[in-house]
Amino acid sequence: MTPERIPLPQARRIALAAQGFADPRPAQATALQLRRMLDRLNLFQIDSVNVLARAHYLPAFSRLGAYDPDWLDRAAWGARRERRMFEYWAHEASLLPLALHPLLRWRMDRADRGEAGYGRMRVVATERRAEALALLARIRAEGPLAASEFESGRPGWWEWSEPKLMLEWLFYAGHVTTATRRRSFERVYDLTERVIPPAVLALPTPDPAEAQRGLVAHAARALGIATAADLRDYFRLSPADGDPAIAALVEDGVLRPVQVSGLPPAYLHRDARRPRRITARALLAPFDPLVWERTRAERLFGFRYRIEIYTPAEKRQHGYYVLPFLLNERLVARVDAKADRQAGRLLVPAIHLEPDAPPETLPALHDELGLLATWLGLAWEGAWPEVDRD
Repeated sequence: MTPERIPLPQARRIALAAQGFADPRPAQATALQLRRMLDRLNLFQIDSVNVLARAHYLPAFSRLGAYDPDWLDRAAWGARRERRMFEYWAHEASLLPLALHPLLRWRMDRADRGEAGYGRMRVVATERRAEALALLARIRAEGPLAASEFESGRPGWWEWSEPKLMLEWLFYAGHVTTATRRRSFERVYDLTERVIPPAVLALPTPDPAEAQRGLVAHAARALGIATAADLRDYFRLSPADGDPAIAALVEDGVLRPVQVSGLPPAYLHRDARRPRRITARALLAPFDPLVWERTRAERLFGFRYRIEIYTPAEKRQHGYYVLPFLLNERLVARVDAKADRQAGRLLVPAIHLEPDAPPETLPALHDELGLLATWLGLAWEGAWPEVDRD
């Protein structure tokens, strides 16, 4: 059967609808809507940068507007009975719905055997396993502990200490998970069975192939329309793991091969919505799932986006922490934003408009920045920096 041809504008609308941008923002967000948003996206990526707000808080704001971040904190790191999420390596470090825990146990098992992770972590799993299990025994005896409570000195910015390396292997292998996060955002580890609710741990463990099909199906629903590389990237699956899962889902009718101008061969989820138009307004974190796969963002939206945090200041093109601005069906601007918490102000050092940004871009962006400032509890005077048009 010849794959269906889907015009690029329609593919954009399908992708935006799958990501939650076809629905109007609620007048007042609720904790239930936050949980539903997590179930739609499958994960909130975690990042250590806190220039504006930590990355895991921003995708829900982009889609729901102002919500109470305490809802997310309690769902992620609250009392066991309140838990709705767990931390794990999915698309980088991530917060995930508890229902996905069984689908990632194969990855934990591989890490436990020393078959996953980079070289030093594999060494911990094999040659230095006894040392790591000694740390696990201390957590079992003493309760939740952070890496700093095992360390005699402070590691460098780019280098994990030996205890931290071993704790991260225990985390990757599923022996421990995150009990809570300290004010500094330092992870505090505890035994998985003391953190994850018993009902979740009791869920059956699928075999790896079944679990990988499940992960690709979740990715496909969240993306709507995607290439094989996009589908694998969502949960960081290798071609060896992801491609058989994609083929099986095509055979089952969950995925339908399609052709989109400018894209490699793509797949449409059978339940993907096809709205005629999208009316949306959102500032997107650099780690938002709509734009985290930069090649996909460029193909779908004609928007070439790179994060410039690690670029020397004099070589930055758009700013330090730049948020793409979505207006309706297009990415129309880039906003460099910063929270000056000491002064209680939202700073906007730079704004760059795309060449084809419509006239209503700046008024819409003004409103969105005002909403962002209110949500963050910051003052914003509404003054514009000099606006550049790329």
